[in-house]
Amino acid sequence: MHDLIATTGHNKKQSTVTDDGTPVSRHNKDQADFVDWFRQSSPYIHSHRGKVFVLSFGGEAIADDSFANLVHDIALLNGLGIRLVLVPGARPQIEQQLADRGADMQVVNGLRVTDDDGLACVKEANGMVRVEIEALLSMGLANSPMAGVRIRVVSGNFVTAKPLGVIDGVDYRHTGEVRRVDAEALRSQLDSGSIALVPALGYSPTGEVFNLSAADVAGAVAAALRADKLIFLTENKAADARGRVISSMVPREVDQLLARRKRLPEDQARVLHNAAVACRAGVNRVHILDRHRDGILLSELFTRDGAGTLITAEPYELTRTARIDDVGGILELIAPMEASGILVKRSRELLEQEIDQFTVVERDGTVIACAALYPFPEEGLAELACVAVHTDYRGARRGDELLGHVEDKARAMHIGGLFVLSTRTTHWFRERGFQNASVDRLPKRRRDLYNWRRGSKVFIKPL
Repeated sequence: MHDLIATTGHNKKQSTVTDDGTPVSRHNKDQADFVDWFRQSSPYIHSHRGKVFVLSFGGEAIADDSFANLVHDIALLNGLGIRLVLVPGARPQIEQQLADRGADMQVVNGLRVTDDDGLACVKEANGMVRVEIEALLSMGLANSPMAGVRIRVVSGNFVTAKPLGVIDGVDYRHTGEVRRVDAEALRSQLDSGSIALVPALGYSPTGEVFNLSAADVAGAVAAALRADKLIFLTENKAADARGRVISSMVPREVDQLLARRKRLPEDQARVLHNAAVACRAGVNRVHILDRHRDGILLSELFTRDGAGTLITAEPYELTRTARIDDVGGILELIAPMEASGILVKRSRELLEQEIDQFTVVERDGTVIACAALYPFPEEGLAELACVAVHTDYRGARRGDELLGHVEDKARAMHIGGLFVLSTRTTHWFRERGFQNASVDRLPKRRRDLYNWRRGSKVFIKPL
């Protein structure tokens, strides 16, 4: 859509005009935005189909008036072919049951001591949570997001638990920890098309029931299933010391965060701990999302940059040597710069032939930056060419990081200097140590190919 340059009308449907004077109604603009978003989400729709996602959320989310919206999003994921395991917490519901009975549950070292009265409240609260979720997932009213939906929800004794026992002289009674998850039974239910609902309860071979942490259960279930994603909808976002959302981490960084920030809320620390453990156990990706943001589940799963914190065993963003299957991504990346004359146009055939010369920055499967290095070893020089960074990712030093990577690559080849030919981005290179040079300084083979009509300026940087 072209930039908005005028708005007309009073008390009427808004309209705009584009650069060429064509009127565009607000309705049409909204439609175009929707179509554009839907098309961009299609790769994620395809990649998520058939995958196993474990989704955990607290009792606070269930008690919220907006919980129906989350259920609608869960139903949508199910309709898109995603196999779902739900692990709900029930802390506020348990606390309400305790208050109604005039009872209390002691907390020692961040762990709840579940006595007989507390266990009765835990059972009651988890039963209420289960019924509430099943009821909302059973809706099928016309003119509602659940119209025509037929979802089966299956719950059961999928988790075997053991008592937490006595720690530092404190008997935690009916508070337990996960011993085993019946992954085979869960897979069977998922294969049949059902949503599995696993409450934060565990059962022992002796017939006892234990109060468990929902985060612990979610982590254990995800690890047992080797789930593709483990998703936590939390009360507190994963943020740095300045309150900014941490976009991505690896388990090592999670460990460092937990060691450095001792005052994190107990539930947040438990989520982070389980995220790192699950990731190390083979769960591909763990997402930590602020459940207060309506639609955050869809934003995280169907947009490139997501909306929360992603924890992966491997870096989310990777700089590497290009492969033949990157050709399409590179062509798409450089097309706008070729159209504006910043880069010389490259055909697909040429790019396929020269793909080994390229370095790319890949973010979640998408090429967001690239650069090529053409060595001239006889002269001890190499050409830096086709430097491009996606417009959405400029200003975050990715160009500098990419340049540093290419420079290291050139040094490993015993290259003494880089040269670049530029028409429109000369200042960027000068600010990074490249110095003006004459065409005569170019290696002979490259000098013979110099396009005098284009008139590119030459810059050289010693390494």
